[in-house]
Amino acid sequence: MNTIEKALARERQKKRQQADKDSASFPVAEDAIANADTAADAPAVQVQPEEQHQHETHGNTSSNFFNIDVDHLDRNGFLSLINTRSRKNDEYRAIKRKLLKTAFGPLSSTLTNSNVIMVSSARPNEGKTYTAINLALSIALEQDKTVLLVDADVLRPSIARELGLDSGNGLMEYLLGECPSLTDVIYHTNIDKLRIIPAGKSHHLSTELLSSEKMLKTVGEFSSRYSDRVVIIDTPPLLGINETAVLANLAGQAVIVVEENQSKLQVVKDAVNLLSPDMAKGFVINKSVRNSGASSDYYYGYYYGNPSE
Repeated sequence: MNTIEKALARERQKKRQQADKDSASFPVAEDAIANADTAADAPAVQVQPEEQHQHETHGNTSSNFFNIDVDHLDRNGFLSLINTRSRKNDEYRAIKRKLLKTAFGPLSSTLTNSNVIMVSSARPNEGKTYTAINLALSIALEQDKTVLLVDADVLRPSIARELGLDSGNGLMEYLLGECPSLTDVIYHTNIDKLRIIPAGKSHHLSTELLSSEKMLKTVGEFSSRYSDRVVIIDTPPLLGINETAVLANLAGQAVIVVEENQSKLQVVKDAVNLLSPDMAKGFVINKSVRNSGASSDYYYGYYYGNPSE
């Protein structure tokens, strides 16, 4: 049993014995604590148990709650909330910095909804949902930002499943009017600065719902309601899906996930041509082996830049 596992075991035992006490910060290994002063993010993410979680810090309340298993994240290769100085964390930190600079820096005044970021790919199975989740987790480590992760891949919703959660009402129920308030479908989590909107049920009018005036106003509210919020929208693949073309007109930034040595350049160009010319665009090269020395399905490398670079 390694240091992290021992720390987790001790913490679980302590919580069982002292369930009536306030929760503390999620335990981290001693080497992670030693590196905390050099971290660009908060030293440790606050992970709170469901029964003690304080809902919406901006004043709203909600009964919706997702309890995300941090062990599940590690087991399934997502960004670590325990060892925040891992290689994967550092790579996503570099991508995040560019996105946040565009969202809140000088360029933001030239974009519509600069803090709304759609994550997509040209074709299925290139890693867009994996990338969207990791970006949201990375931003949740920021000391002065909150992040809303929206599953808009209403044809093949997967964010809740990937996080090991049971999805309830979501975006479709809100757009259909079955949930009258947006707060009815925003799920708070035990990761202090992370909120999630699941896709909800499938519907034969999903394209019309996503292109509706209500959806336009919803994204506008996402963008402007809180000055510190970043919105990550996981969308369907760009090619052949009408819903994605609609969503592409709502976000200020687009992250296109490209599987290295699999995605053809012309296919990527065709996908990018479907995006609004006024968006800021970047690329994440996924499943890269260029720096690993050997091929591995579990090694991920990234590049984020402008299409003209």
